[in-house]
Amino acid sequence: MTFPASLGVEEIRRRAAALGPWFHNIDLGGVRTAPDHFLGDYPAVKWRGFAHAIPADLTGRSVLDIGCNGGFYSIEMKRRGAARVLGIDSDEDYLAQARFAAEATGCDIEFRRLSVYDLGALGERFDLVLFMGVLYHLRHPLLALDLIHEHVAGDLLVFQSMQRGSAEVAPLREDYDFFETAPFDAPAWPKLHFVERRYAHDQTNWWVPNRACAEAMLRSAGFAVTAHPEPEVYLCRRVAAPEGGGAVYPARGGGA
Repeated sequence: MTFPASLGVEEIRRRAAALGPWFHNIDLGGVRTAPDHFLGDYPAVKWRGFAHAIPADLTGRSVLDIGCNGGFYSIEMKRRGAARVLGIDSDEDYLAQARFAAEATGCDIEFRRLSVYDLGALGERFDLVLFMGVLYHLRHPLLALDLIHEHVAGDLLVFQSMQRGSAEVAPLREDYDFFETAPFDAPAWPKLHFVERRYAHDQTNWWVPNRACAEAMLRSAGFAVTAHPEPEVYLCRRVAAPEGGGAVYPARGGGA
């Protein structure tokens, strides 16, 4: 449920500054957490491009926000009436920001430190899963999508990833001959660009797909794209994983 915020403007400003720097620019009662964001009013400017594609009434539904950062999308889901919103992130600083943002906006949201690779520990599925701006920060991106499908996605997935390269998408055949190499050079072939060191001064930017690759990865993990409301955003439904798909679980090493 949503409660009226009880914090004063000066207290919000003081606590928000102490928790900075913020990546999410959130309006906390007139206090902006990242007013000088290099992407502008982010992620609100992104949200405006696809908000219409998300159910306006989430009453009674559960939402999981994977990689919740400062909590912008978790708060928006709660504002649409979601019965339960759980935001997870592996960064304690982001979680502290998210908890404060929820408090300042009067939203009853649970936040928990958890890696996308450990989703199985939740032991439940959610009506709506948000996976926004996380894929390209992962060394094992397809595994993450497989784990979302296997453990937490109950129906809808909202996916967003930074994309680079061609925006072309062409039909792919079911199979290709071993000696047929030309398709790999085509702009519309699914490509996942690897970043060995840094991109945009960020050492956690590992893989950046082109559009064809983002869509192919979603299909490969068992998600049918139902809407593409914004260039980087996809609304998907969970379907059966294709042949050969599914999560893997590498054994952890350890002494006897």
